[in-house]
Amino acid sequence: MTPAVAFGLSQISQIAINVHDTGRAVAFYRDQLGIKLLFTAGQLAFFDCGGIRLMLTLPEKPEFDHPSSILYFKVADIQQAHATLSQRGVKFEDAPHLIARMPDHELWMTFFRDSENNLLGLMSEVR
Repeated sequence: MTPAVAFGLSQISQIAINVHDTGRAVAFYRDQLGIKLLFTAGQLAFFDCGGIRLMLTLPEKPEFDHPSSILYFKVADIQQAHATLSQRGVKFEDAPHLIARMPDHELWMTFFRDSENNLLGLMSEVR
């Protein structure tokens, strides 16, 4: 008798973000955030976020038309990332701020809105 193989999900391959204007959203993610555009297919746009695909999509049905989950982009220097994105016209909700002191680092975050009003975050583990 073969023992049962444990199954569990562990890797995210793609994340969808609802948008209302694909062209406007592509410009924001590509030009203001500097994320690499992989390809477009009709009203879909796909970006590379460190090996995870980010898909911008129009909601398929009214019940899917809601803000996305908050995505947290990891950055090495949150102050510099905040300054660079601010210069590109990204509107932040707050300034970078300390969230928690850990034994070997501090966790810092700041939040901003995309062109479709989805809330996004930057996070940095400062040693």
